[in-house]
Formats: sequence, structure tokens, C-alpha cells
Amino acid sequence: MSDLLVIDPQAIENLRALNPGDNDEFLREIIGIFLEDTPQRVAELEQSLRAGDVPKFTRAAHSIKGSSANLGAMALRGVAEKLEHESRKSGLGAVAPLVDALKGEFARARTELEKYQAPR
Repeated sequence: MSDLLVIDPQAIENLRALNPGDNDEFLREIIGIFLEDTPQRVAELEQSLRAGDVPKFTRAAHSIKGSSANLGAMALRGVAEKLEHESRKSGLGAVAPLVDALKGEFARARTELEKYQAPR
């Protein structure tokens, strides 16, 4: 497991500040989109890894990196960044263990983010 925060509370507060007074409706919407979209990006990583499609793999890793950063999922962001960098630098030969690590970090992030999904 990473030493990075699963979810940075400051990122959550920054998202709340974008739409104050809405009882976290905006935050829940953003989290919902992330929780729906990220498994699709993970599937793209797995499919492009099997197909040897480096550009598609790199794009999917980049997408996960960005969306994770927006929600403060720092450990997940870190793994996605490593995947993006490694695929650009060396191709897909050694990324499979990192894809597994990314799936684990996403599971951790999902568990934490789901806590924000319930109306306050």
C-alpha cells in the first residue's frame, strides 16, 4: 500500500467550494461520474495491454491520472502516473503488475469516495 492519502480531504473541500450550499449535490455528482468512468478506463488499460496498443493504454492511464487528481485520490493518481510514464518510456512489457496495483488503489479510493455519496 502507498504512503499517499487514499483521498485528500483538501481536494474534497475544494470541490465543495465550487458549489457551496448545495448540500454536496455537486460533489456527489462528480464522485458518481468518477466511479462510473474509472472502471471503463481500467477496462481500456486491460484491453490495450492485451492488444499491445501503447497509445490507447497511455491515454487511459492519463485519463485516470487526471480524474484521480481532481478528486484527491492521490495514491491512485500516483499509480496511474507511473503507468503513463512507463508506457511512454518503455512500452507495455512491465506494466501488468502496475495495472493490478491500480485496480487495488481504485478499490480503496472507491470505498472512501462512496462515504461522500450519502446525502448529508
